[in-house]
Amino acid sequence: MAASDIDIERELKSLPLETTALLNRADSGRVVSRWLLGLLITLVVVLFLPWQQNVQGNGAVTALSPSDRPQQLQTRIDGRIETWFVSEGQFVRKGDSIVRISEIKEDYLNPNVLPLTRQQQEAKESAIAEKLNKARALAEQMAQLEQQREFKLQQTKNKLLQYQAEVRQATLEDSVARDQLRRRDRLFRDSLGLVSVNDLQAFQIRVQSAAAKLVEKQQMLAITQTELASIPAEYGEKIAKSRSDRAATLAEVSEGRSDVAKLKDKVGSLTLRNSFYVIEAPQDGYVVRATRAGQGEIVKAGEPIVTVQPARPRKAVELYVKPMDVALLKPGRHVRVFFDGWPALQISGWPQVAVGTFGAQVAVIDQFPSADGRFRVLLVPDTTHDAPWPAQLRLGTGVEGWAMLDNVTVGWELWRQLNGFPLSIKPDDALPGDAVAGDKGMSGGGKP
Repeated sequence: MAASDIDIERELKSLPLETTALLNRADSGRVVSRWLLGLLITLVVVLFLPWQQNVQGNGAVTALSPSDRPQQLQTRIDGRIETWFVSEGQFVRKGDSIVRISEIKEDYLNPNVLPLTRQQQEAKESAIAEKLNKARALAEQMAQLEQQREFKLQQTKNKLLQYQAEVRQATLEDSVARDQLRRRDRLFRDSLGLVSVNDLQAFQIRVQSAAAKLVEKQQMLAITQTELASIPAEYGEKIAKSRSDRAATLAEVSEGRSDVAKLKDKVGSLTLRNSFYVIEAPQDGYVVRATRAGQGEIVKAGEPIVTVQPARPRKAVELYVKPMDVALLKPGRHVRVFFDGWPALQISGWPQVAVGTFGAQVAVIDQFPSADGRFRVLLVPDTTHDAPWPAQLRLGTGVEGWAMLDNVTVGWELWRQLNGFPLSIKPDDALPGDAVAGDKGMSGGGKP
């Protein structure tokens, strides 16, 4: 460079207009403009990028079947804790003893109350058997009395017929004797000397004897008739007494059977109550938490003592969504979830770039909301398109999820958010009878 040029440059720098500084500032403005233009182009491009709408919710890991959820084991009777057979965190199998309680009620303090009640039942049953034997004997006695009555009636009727015949015979003999006496008396009077006085007196004696015999037979006939008439009353009284004794015996049998039924019920209750003293594991699982500590503590019926977690629950996720979003869900819809404690990177609108999330699908949607007004949705693993859920998941782990809906542009999603438009779904995913979001009257405008 020539010396003259150097001098000119020095003079320019010494000028008050600072031309060089202005030139530098013009270059910075062009850079900023270029950056702004690039950002604007990027923003426009982003607005036309695809965005997958979703319904979001949070919840926790649970078990799909109610039988696989943690169970609180309760005591069914009032009692006192005597012995713990397990410790917290211990694995137990179905039927294993967990805790034993003892009796505190006065009616059951005697350890022999069950054998004594059984003895009372056996004694009552023995008494019933004896009374039944008595009732059968009385029934046989009634049958025998009826046979004796019939036999006595027949015997007396035969005797009555015999006396009736004897009365007729005595009447005939009396008539003959009287006729002979009249003829002897006529001969005695008409023909003196043909009939002696002795003969006449003999016939008189014969008539008297025949009359006396007739009277005797008539009395015997009357007595027999009276006896025949008294037989039904005599045996009827005996049969009625036997029938009354049998009825009273059967009534005692009925009362005894009622007492036996009460004793059987008491024996069954006592037997069942004895099984309540030991609380057993309802299924294979782990002892999670003991709500009662130590020994000697009094527990009331219905109070929980220990919680058991089933060993192999079929895990699910209970997700809670807003009422305005639950109408867009149906069983089988795909959901992305991530669990507390598992690192995850999730952009809800771009599930393709998600890391650490797992697939699920809707299994059950509650028909009524929970206490906070949200609806519960049960999710099960979707292993057909995604990896299985972590085996280390524990029930109660926090979960967040996104139910995937229709694909729209980022610009449309921003416009929807600003205007409060509802979500849109694919026509083939719409619920029966529902209008599809994006149609007129639902979204307020069409999709771009």
